[in-house]
Formats: sequence, C-alpha cells, structure tokens
Amino acid sequence: MNLKSPKVTASKSQQEMYNFLTNVENYDQIMPSSKEKFEVLSSEKFLFQLKGMPEIVLKIVNTDEPNLVVLGSGSDKFPFTLSIHINEAGTGSEVQFLFNGEFNAMMAMMVKSPLQKFINNLSENISKL
Repeated sequence: MNLKSPKVTASKSQQEMYNFLTNVENYDQIMPSSKEKFEVLSSEKFLFQLKGMPEIVLKIVNTDEPNLVVLGSGSDKFPFTLSIHINEAGTGSEVQFLFNGEFNAMMAMMVKSPLQKFINNLSENISKL
C-alpha cells in the first residue's frame, strides 16, 4: 500500500527542515491534535498514540542529507516506511510524506483512510512551522 501526502511549502530552508526532521523530539510538534501520547525512546526512536489507535513506534532508518528522512516501523508485525522528501523551494522548502507498507487486503482496507488522514495532518502541520 502506497500513500502520498500533498506537497507543502514550509518557511524552513531545506537544511533546516532536514535538521528538524532528524531530531525525533520535534515530531511531537507535528503530530495530529488527536495525539494522546508521545514519548522519545532514543535519539532515533519515538512512540506515539492517536485517539482510538494502538501505540506506534517509529525509528529513523535512513537519511540522505538534506533531501530525505525515512522512518520505519518499530514492529515486525506491521512493516512499513514513512519517507519524507525535502526539496528546496525559494527561501523555504517543499515537503512530502510517502507511506509504503505491506498489509493483507483486510488490514489495508481498515488502515488506509486513517493513515492517509495521519500523513495529511503531518504535512499540514509541517507547513505551519
């Protein structure tokens, strides 16, 4: 299953955005308003929970400075990646989230809409930075 957020423009430069997104503490600032829990587990890993959803652990699994930050699932049960592409855009940056996960058809039907909403919320909140 592949999902994309809209591309958004942020006032931070490409390098500033990369630096922001490689610091896991900063993800608390861009979480949706339905966030019930956020906890930094290490310098590369954090846990969050949205209302009505299970806890999810994300960790930084790959980077390509200053263009890309890839977050991966902390659980083998639900393998997925959330890639954040960062491009220059004038004095700011353009950011897009891409979700890629392998789920069975039943699970995909259940999670597609909430996941799309989640990455859209992250994208929208990035644009407000």
